[in-house]
Amino acid sequence: MRGSTGRHGRRMKNEINVVPYIDVMLVLLVIFMVTAPMITPGLVELPSVGQASEVPAKPVEIQVDKDGKLAIRLRDAGSEFMNIEKSTLLNEVRSRMQADSPVVIAADGKVPYETVMGLMDELRSNGINRLGLIVDRNSDPDARK
Repeated sequence: MRGSTGRHGRRMKNEINVVPYIDVMLVLLVIFMVTAPMITPGLVELPSVGQASEVPAKPVEIQVDKDGKLAIRLRDAGSEFMNIEKSTLLNEVRSRMQADSPVVIAADGKVPYETVMGLMDELRSNGINRLGLIVDRNSDPDARK
């Protein structure tokens, strides 16, 4: 009795019977198809388009060049920067800040990491919490070397 199992000579099947699973799926499909038209869609009220309640504050930009010298962007003068000493930086930043305006730091690629982090730590310890970094995505990494 080769290949038989048990006394009656029945052979084991190596296949999974998926017919009951298909039957269950068809019953569920019919249930969903019958109940779907009965569900009423929720009404969504979109907000009206209008003016923003307040204009976002412009950031105060601090620039650090490759020698570690600091400069701050002049308030209404396009891309002009004014050189500034580290001792007067905090007062100058506070005088240019609006209520909750961010401060962003643009550092040259050759500036040591510690210099930028030290500047950020000093600003944070003096209550300026909205800090960010400006990254030049168009710069060539090989040109910095």
